Amino acid sequence: MAVEKIDALVTSVQNLHGTVDSAIALINGFSARLQAGIDEALANGATGAELEPLVTLKAEVDAKTQALAAAVAANPT
Repeated sequence: MAVEKIDALVTSVQNLHGTVDSAIALINGFSARLQAGIDEALANGATGAELEPLVTLKAEVDAKTQALAAAVAANPT
């Protein structure tokens, strides 16, 4: 019985890491698209001041993504 519980726990943690890795990839994709939009807006005449809220949002997304990735790396299965 104890082995079954351990196996179930290991599987659960492995699934969680897969989910977290998928979330990191999704968030990184969002960040890249956000940066592309910022770059395009700048190329089309938008000012840095106009885009500051988006630049700040991207920085926050990137920081949270790095924190999530670090947490996953610090707790491998």
